[in-house]
Amino acid sequence: MERTHLTIILLSAFLVSSLLPHSLNAATGRCNPSDYEVLLKIKQALGNPYHLASWVPNTDCCDWYALQCNDTTNRVVELTIFSGQISGQIPSEVGDLPYLDNLTFRKLSNITGPIPQSITKLKRLRFLRLSWLNLTGPVPDFISELSNLIFLELNFNKFTGPIPSSFSSFTKLGALRLDRNQLSGSIPESFGHFKGSVPDLYLSDNQLTGQIPNSFANMAFSTIDLSRNKLTGDASMLFIPNGSSVIIAISRNMLAFDFSKVKKLSMQYLDMNHNMIYGSIPKAIVDDANLQFFNASYNRLCGVIPTGGNMNRFNYSSYIHNKCLCGPPLAACK
Repeated sequence: MERTHLTIILLSAFLVSSLLPHSLNAATGRCNPSDYEVLLKIKQALGNPYHLASWVPNTDCCDWYALQCNDTTNRVVELTIFSGQISGQIPSEVGDLPYLDNLTFRKLSNITGPIPQSITKLKRLRFLRLSWLNLTGPVPDFISELSNLIFLELNFNKFTGPIPSSFSSFTKLGALRLDRNQLSGSIPESFGHFKGSVPDLYLSDNQLTGQIPNSFANMAFSTIDLSRNKLTGDASMLFIPNGSSVIIAISRNMLAFDFSKVKKLSMQYLDMNHNMIYGSIPKAIVDDANLQFFNASYNRLCGVIPTGGNMNRFNYSSYIHNKCLCGPPLAACK
């Protein structure tokens, strides 16, 4: 009798254990059970915020707010937590969502601390947006392990220290945003040796010093924004003949080079105000029919402002406070 009773108990335990995953999956619908458990841990780590009120246990996580599942695999592929009343740090558990293609924490001013190293497990990740937060510490070198990234946005934070030179190892990156931080040191020379795609490069509003690497002459940056730093020396290597630049922004630095030696311009936007750039405005600027915005104010330029082409679209504010520029739209030359 005792043996029969024991057999019944063991059989019941086996049946219950074998049914648990199926019961969980039935309760959570399409949602993968592993992703479901991880998401609830993320919610708990963030203090169960109202922003994630739809993340209710025993419901289908693929219907929850701020995320998206793949229609075929039902795995979580996007986690976008945006503009809510959320405090704390980015939970390390985000690294346990192995199918993530897009990870976004954005406009959450009470999210602090470092980037968790667990994100290096997200080998499928293509979009990483951690911006308008209050992340601190250095920009971690380990981000370069995410070799499939095509968009990296870490701007509007409080990162300090140097820019990791390893970021030049990205081969698919279309845009790199490190602007609006407190980064220091020089721009990595390796950024003149990107393999594969050349990313739009945003490094403005930091505390970067030193010179722009000469290797930048090898890179056809479509957009490069180095403004509002403490850069010195030459920037003429950015003006590549027959280049594909659309936007060059180098304003509010301490750059000093002879602008008259620029032989050809082909871009839509050029802002170089508040530097120590000298020489004259080259005739090449007249030949650039694409130029929509130009600001060379607060420099040390001299000579007659070229006329013709589309030059009449630029008013006096493009030229004021230079050493001895003259001619329309400034005062006549003497």
